[in-house]
Amino acid sequence: MTSSALLPHEFRQTLGRFASGVTIITAAHAGEKRGMTANAFVSVSLTPPLILVGVDKRASMHAALEEVQRFGVSVLSVAQRHLSDHFAGRPQAVDVPWFDHEGLPLIAGAVAQLVCRKHSSVDAGDHTLFVGEVEYSRYTDDDPLIYFRGDYHELG
Repeated sequence: MTSSALLPHEFRQTLGRFASGVTIITAAHAGEKRGMTANAFVSVSLTPPLILVGVDKRASMHAALEEVQRFGVSVLSVAQRHLSDHFAGRPQAVDVPWFDHEGLPLIAGAVAQLVCRKHSSVDAGDHTLFVGEVEYSRYTDDDPLIYFRGDYHELG
């Protein structure tokens, strides 16, 4: 085990300088629609089409993703900030605009939606990196919700 002089808070603040989109990772698990806000999302490969999402091992969604074979990713629009908050552990009285694609819940109105079959998972410290092979995708030209320095932003 290696030790680092870098404090977790300092590391988080440094990485907060990287602007990212905001996604909701979704799955159908134990008869329920489940979702979690994530900005640790990245494309991995075009051939085959692979994406990766990092999930904290303490998150309830972690257990769901370990058990399911398929999961969804919805890239939120600027109008969906309330959904990001809701699925980030700050539940609000919102009607979640679920969209069903072949039994997998996605978020309607999102800038992009992906349906993934779990390809692999990698242990990575306090997170697990779930790699998904994209089986279906759709997108719009709406503006995405951006996360930068611990707050939401819009393009432009």
